[in-house]
Amino acid sequence: MRLDKYLKVSRLIKRRTVASEACSAGKVSVNDKVAKASYDVKVGDIIALTFGEKVVKVQVVSLQEHVRKEDADSMFKPV
Repeated sequence: MRLDKYLKVSRLIKRRTVASEACSAGKVSVNDKVAKASYDVKVGDIIALTFGEKVVKVQVVSLQEHVRKEDADSMFKPV
């Protein structure tokens, strides 16, 4: 699954276009490397999102195409 789609489906970022723009701006890194929106996310990857001065790190637990809002946080766990 593409990184921008994963960020949207897991609801770490609200919209896919915003996720894509964040990747282009270098605010998203996977396994300590800046990643493009087209990066292929795998289970076990560690994603770091930079929101201003705050950094959110999560580990990918599952990849699903469609998830209910209540179950979205089961796709990752905080690191």
